[in-house]
Amino acid sequence: MHDLSGVKWRKSSRSASGGNCVEVGFGFDAVGVRDTKDRDGGYLAVAPAQWQSFLLAVKDGRLDG
Repeated sequence: MHDLSGVKWRKSSRSASGGNCVEVGFGFDAVGVRDTKDRDGGYLAVAPAQWQSFLLAVKDGRLDG
């Protein structure tokens, strides 16, 4: 498991106050994603290259519908 205990977690400025947000933390060898409603509940860690692929897929609309 990747240790992301020292990272600064960030929430999108486009997030509303509805309680359905995620935060992203960038570590040395992993990117973490966690639920803002349960910050102590753990996180999903992926390699930076996987995170970049995910972001490109979102931006390209490949995950729509």
